Amino acid sequence: MSHEQTKEAIAKGATSLGIEFGSTRIKAVLINEHFDTIASGSYEWENLLKDGYWTYNQEDIITGMQTAYREMKQDVEQKYGITLQTIGSIGFSAMMHGYVALDRTGELLVPFRTWRNATTGVAAKELTDLLQFNIPERWSIAHLYQAILNEEEHLPRIDNLTTLAGYIHWLLTGNKAIGIGDASGIFPIDESTHNYHPTMIKQFNELIAGRGYPWTLEELLPKVYLAGEDAGTLTDAGAKLLDPAGDLQAGISLCPPEGDAGTGMVATNSVRKRTGNISVGTSVFAMIVLENELSKVYPEIDMVTTPDGSPVGMVHANNCSSDINAWIGLFREFSEAMGYEADSGKLFSVLFNKALEADPDGGGLLSYGYYSGENITGIDKGRPLFVRSPESRFNLANFMRTHLFTAFGALKIGMDILTEKEQVAIDSILAHGGLFKTPVVGQRIVAAAMNVPVSVMSTAGEGGAWGMALLASYMINKAEQESLDVFLEQKVFNDVAGEEIAPNPSDVKGFESFIERYRKGLAIEQAAVDHLVENGRD
Repeated sequence: MSHEQTKEAIAKGATSLGIEFGSTRIKAVLINEHFDTIASGSYEWENLLKDGYWTYNQEDIITGMQTAYREMKQDVEQKYGITLQTIGSIGFSAMMHGYVALDRTGELLVPFRTWRNATTGVAAKELTDLLQFNIPERWSIAHLYQAILNEEEHLPRIDNLTTLAGYIHWLLTGNKAIGIGDASGIFPIDESTHNYHPTMIKQFNELIAGRGYPWTLEELLPKVYLAGEDAGTLTDAGAKLLDPAGDLQAGISLCPPEGDAGTGMVATNSVRKRTGNISVGTSVFAMIVLENELSKVYPEIDMVTTPDGSPVGMVHANNCSSDINAWIGLFREFSEAMGYEADSGKLFSVLFNKALEADPDGGGLLSYGYYSGENITGIDKGRPLFVRSPESRFNLANFMRTHLFTAFGALKIGMDILTEKEQVAIDSILAHGGLFKTPVVGQRIVAAAMNVPVSVMSTAGEGGAWGMALLASYMINKAEQESLDVFLEQKVFNDVAGEEIAPNPSDVKGFESFIERYRKGLAIEQAAVDHLVENGRD
């Protein structure tokens, strides 16, 4: 589209906006009807450990949303000389799972508890045994039941149990809505009805019946919506909350709020069966769209859905890039101490590319980037760890390769269950996230870990906010009866270029050697948890 055509599209609201609350950044992306990004804005934030729970300040949730929107709006004004007043459709996404408990007035009863908390182990195990369905520690229902087991005081006052995306959507529309992908990380979904599983709802209600709460589970949960459905309208109060300057008009349709897993699938065109995607950030997860149900329950595999309701096997590891970022920060400090200007992009590029010069297995080195507990490997607290033997080949290349390998170590353990025990077929995996900004390196590492061709699309850098904008666009621009996979395949990605890298046999063999060392070394990581005190306290 030309500059004038884009300006006209903005003026008449032929646009869609996606805002995603990621683990380290809130990002707003405005797209046109051709799915091109025409403006964006962002806000950096960090989680904090408060009173034993990983959380984000409520003030940051609102401030971050407003800042990301304001920057996007200013981007529009600077590029096109027009004040943004209306948008064709809006969608919000956020980190899945966690615990947002609201009272009747919409006040948070406890600070938002994120997916990162490993405090619900007892509840998750009891619910998995009861429902015969894997309930991970991250899931909202596990957080709720753990609060019940802990007899927390706020429980009788709950009126709305939702996710971060559902909370934002409710603030702006007044509608207790949730997209089915995000809903599948709250409570198990019945594939035949595209709603919460009724038998399991009944089992949960019976489990807590004697505790005297003035609610049943179905009364707390938001209504489930499929991709493409209208999930509410921006209210006057919502418009003022999003745009305190008062320029944005009310009445805009909002699509169902989704989780970051769903937006990752959309952003990588991975909603068809036998396709998958890997999303890399503070955590890492792989989503494989399944042809058949799994033969049994695995605690390492989450059963969730695509935004249009297809079953997905999800392997989610709590830790990925945090420790790599910390080491890069150390190298930056050294560079600055030596009097050299440290450009972040060059640091990542140089250090990542050193990994390609390493021994295939990383030279016998071992690390665990566990900033928090890791559910797949059964470690309940974070203790970043680097260890080597005197015989290890300790050099920069092996050091970097080891840290890139370990970023996908826990994920590899879960994925092996799908591919080896369940014989799940995967035609292709698409990867996205900051780790892939350095060409080739991240793809080679993931291809080695998964032993599957890995592609990074030219659109991969757009991320989940762009994926959420696509879902918002799908709601208003789809043809009658047009499915989400067809919409993405034929309209969004029909001419998008992608770079595919096949597994290198030497890399695959090297990763297998590393993962064997990784498994054996978990006892060392557990010892660090047992004996290394946190913040000077036992």
